[in-house]
Formats: sequence, C-alpha cells, structure tokens
Amino acid sequence: MPLFSHPTVSIFAPFSLRGVAAVVCATATLAVMTSAQLSAQETPNAKLPEVELDTSEGKIVIELNAEKAPKTVANFLDYVKSGHFNGTIFHRVIPDFMIQGGGLDDKMKEKKTKPPIINEAGNGLLNKKYSVAMARTNDPNSATSQFFINTKDNVFLNRSGRNAGYAVFGRVVKGLGIVDSISATKTTSRESGDVPGMRMQDVPVKPITIKSAKVIN
Repeated sequence: MPLFSHPTVSIFAPFSLRGVAAVVCATATLAVMTSAQLSAQETPNAKLPEVELDTSEGKIVIELNAEKAPKTVANFLDYVKSGHFNGTIFHRVIPDFMIQGGGLDDKMKEKKTKPPIINEAGNGLLNKKYSVAMARTNDPNSATSQFFINTKDNVFLNRSGRNAGYAVFGRVVKGLGIVDSISATKTTSRESGDVPGMRMQDVPVKPITIKSAKVIN
C-alpha cells in the first residue's frame, strides 16, 4: 500500500538621470507583469477539469492541472469515471501534514488498481497547502489510485536533488473547510483488511467516506 518515504530534513551601476529613469520604468513594467503572472497562477482556469468528491464530511472540489501533469490527471480521471473512488475512505490522516485516501474501503481492504504510472513530480507544481498529489511507495513510479491533500506547505515532498518527489496534479478550489475538518479528526490504529495482524496507523476513528466522485467541469 502506498506510503510516504520521508527524506531527511531533506544591482545597477551608476547611470545618468536618463538611464535611471529608463531602469525605473523597466522595473515598474516588470513588476506589473510579475504581479499579473502571479495573479493568473492563483486564478482558477476554466479550461482545467474539476472533480467533486462528495464525502461524508461535505463536498470537496479539486481542479486538475492537465497541462502540467497530463499522465497523472488522465489516470485520476480514469479512476473517477470508473467509480473506483466511490465508497473508499480517507484512511490516513496526520494533522498539520496531509490527508490520504482513494485506495481502501471501510473494511481497510485495498481496492484493485490499474498499473502504476510515471512520476510527474518535476512539473513545477509544488506540495503546498491544499495541493493534491499522488501517494506512492519508495519506488518513484509506483503511484496508482491513492492520493493525498497537503494540509500545510510540505517543501520536503517536492522533487530536489536525489529526492524523486511526490507528483502534484491539482489543488482544492472549494471545500477548504472540509479538508481542515478532516485533518482535525481523531485517529487510531486499525487492522489491515488485507494482512491479518498488521496494524495501520493514523486511521480516523469515525470513517470518512468518499461517497462519490464525479467530473463537474
């Protein structure tokens, strides 16, 4: 079952007045362009698909970045359209870190998945608060259906140096309060439905179920 592998935390020379005026003008123009670019990055893109997760705690809408993570988004949408996520739970919740789901049912049994996909962690999307990324094993290219929502900026999960990173493919655009509520839920340990005797940690005491998942845009 996909788990996280935590890496060890892993001027201008003097100008004439005319020159100064030109630099000031150019700098101001650059500042306006940079501000516009940042604004564009934070504004939902109507062309990007959105998926609604109707959970037992409320609805969460995820915007999928098919431009920067095409293979990961295609994989996620396949699972959505096949009904794979319906009835699965958020089986791993760690406050001030992330909430993970998409692979186990309420009996703690892992659902059958398709073959794993390539890790698209080097796409420029970062593991920041409310971003959505793929869970995996120590093998960078082992992600299947399980995903997680970051509940804080997790810089150490980004690709860097020898760290393969965790592929971000979307972000929560509606239901932020629902994510916060799930993150604050009480957890315990439960026995795996697949491996008798194996205890799984950080499992919500009260099951948090994804009742349905559907594409809405």
